[in-house]
Amino acid sequence: MKINLHFFSRTLFLPIFFIFILPANSCSPTGPADNSNITLTLEDVSCTEAWLRVTANNLQLPAQINLIQVDPDGNSTSQISILNTQDSLLYIDSLLPNKTYSFQASLQSSGLIASNKVTAATMDTTSHDFSWETFTFGGEAGSSSLYDIAIIDENNIWAVGEIFLNDSLGHIDPTPYNAIHWDGVNWMITRIPTKTFSGTTVSSQIRTIFAFNENDIWTFSIAGSFSHWNGSTWETEFVSERVGSGNKLWGTSSSDLYLVCTNGGITHYNGTTWQKIESGIDVDLKDIYGTPDGKEIWACGWTNRNERTAIVKINDNSLESIWDSQTNRQFSYYYGGLALNTLWANGNSEFVLGTGNIIRHSLFDKKLIRNDWVLYLNGSALFSMGNYTYRIRGSSKNNIAAAGDCSMIWHYNGKSWHKYEELYNEEDRLYGLAVTDNLIVAVGKRYTGLASGALIHIGRR
Repeated sequence: MKINLHFFSRTLFLPIFFIFILPANSCSPTGPADNSNITLTLEDVSCTEAWLRVTANNLQLPAQINLIQVDPDGNSTSQISILNTQDSLLYIDSLLPNKTYSFQASLQSSGLIASNKVTAATMDTTSHDFSWETFTFGGEAGSSSLYDIAIIDENNIWAVGEIFLNDSLGHIDPTPYNAIHWDGVNWMITRIPTKTFSGTTVSSQIRTIFAFNENDIWTFSIAGSFSHWNGSTWETEFVSERVGSGNKLWGTSSSDLYLVCTNGGITHYNGTTWQKIESGIDVDLKDIYGTPDGKEIWACGWTNRNERTAIVKINDNSLESIWDSQTNRQFSYYYGGLALNTLWANGNSEFVLGTGNIIRHSLFDKKLIRNDWVLYLNGSALFSMGNYTYRIRGSSKNNIAAAGDCSMIWHYNGKSWHKYEELYNEEDRLYGLAVTDNLIVAVGKRYTGLASGALIHIGRR
């Protein structure tokens, strides 16, 4: 069996699905120097994939290398490839989950020069077997909806949005609730204080929540204020250092917190003050996420005002354009007006983005962008989710979920995607999503006549 190998460098991506053989009459490079060597480094591994870095020292390039892969049963396969740069990356797919493979590279023209051996233990798949419970709130007194969710643990879950209920006399309560808390037994509907520009404390709609732990929880409201739970009280202040209405929070700590907004707004909190970051774009930024090592923080969004879509990387207090449908089309993959609504960092190796399908954007080489694939009948087909995706989240490479229109929830176990058809409802929209190792919680709204009720799906494994 041949290795399914993709070979690329920092300057060139070249998928290889066949063996490169130099013609017999081609000019051969001079022999390697005495201090020539090849080094292999395992960069990352998933259930079915491995990323190997190849470093060539004192070799005349281009050079042919032979990569040998040994599977758990001792079977050996090989692939000859062209090494064009000193520092390159091999992406290997079609591995089996929960197996250990070994790899070694050698210079094709000199069998005496061989790399070190590296082993890659692939991750095991997780189970698709979730049992689901659904809750609805409001809808009788006015349209209600939930927009975001944070899981502290299985007995401490917060959802935020806007919920209208009747008062004790059966009349519509004009002051909405904006949060629901799960204590492991019951949902408690509550009001988190927010502030207006004038300093008035109100209970306005909350669009996003981000929790570092049970005593460090942050929210942001459409009134323009943050609210912070410090373990005993909710503190709230209006934030004027921003552009647009806040959509999503993400950060590494309470002294390193980002807010993305409509109209290209991005604001950073350093633990003391909020600082506006000039983006230069008018896209409504819908989501933000970063890699565990904090080196890559991306935001994405779109607007139907001018059909513009953008992905940006946040570098301290400045922005780098990854993709922009108007000004930066360096990646042809994103052509076609994709409405990018959500993204999630899949470890330090790639971002996973959601629209009507799943897109994987490599961080090892940003030229590598591809759709995820799912088995269809007896072959493979480009993975289409069937409905628009509002949010994608995960806890690891083998435990990712996507949620969206019609109560669509898909789960990826490291090898395959599974859709929970039992949740399908044309009257539902799921806007928020949180995932832990054994929980998937999605929130949104369910239309009931002229109004909508707040909706929560909890999946337990």
